[in-house]
Amino acid sequence: MSDQDILRSGARLNIEIKARCDDHDHIRRVLSDMGSRLVGTDHQVDTYFQVPEGRLKLREGSIENSLIFYQRSDQAGPKRSDVQLYRVKPPDPSLKKVLGEALGIFVVVDKQREIHFVDNVKIHLDRVQELGTFLEIEAIDADGTHSQDTLQAQCEEFMRLFDVQESDLLEDSYSDMLLKAHQGSTQ
Repeated sequence: MSDQDILRSGARLNIEIKARCDDHDHIRRVLSDMGSRLVGTDHQVDTYFQVPEGRLKLREGSIENSLIFYQRSDQAGPKRSDVQLYRVKPPDPSLKKVLGEALGIFVVVDKQREIHFVDNVKIHLDRVQELGTFLEIEAIDADGTHSQDTLQAQCEEFMRLFDVQESDLLEDSYSDMLLKAHQGSTQ
């Protein structure tokens, strides 16, 4: 499965983690030793819209541009995420305006994301404005060839390789973390 297959529009199943990570250089060394494919560094602005369940965001970047709806539980450690992805290249500003007018904007996340692939596993090294530095691991089934158990095992193996500690794991999305940070600063 190519990077383009993984990045195409459609439904997919992910098993993923998000963790605090102060040492992106360590992750880069491990990825280099594994022969990962560096896609590049993307300045991404994710605009989250108010929806009754799940999350809906418009991602605007120099590499990735998508309208993404996903549902996942908020828990630390590997978790299932059911994703619907619609690629937009480049996003028309009127799309964000229409969605904002119809649904309301929930929060905006601004980040620099370094994107790597090892087979069907996508690794993000993120620097998120107002929040800090993070690692995301996404074991992705974009075509029905990987079972949930296989994806779980892949995610856990990368956590081991990157030396991710349980205390590093986060249950909240960047959007939730930003909202909490903003609520704390207004109280």
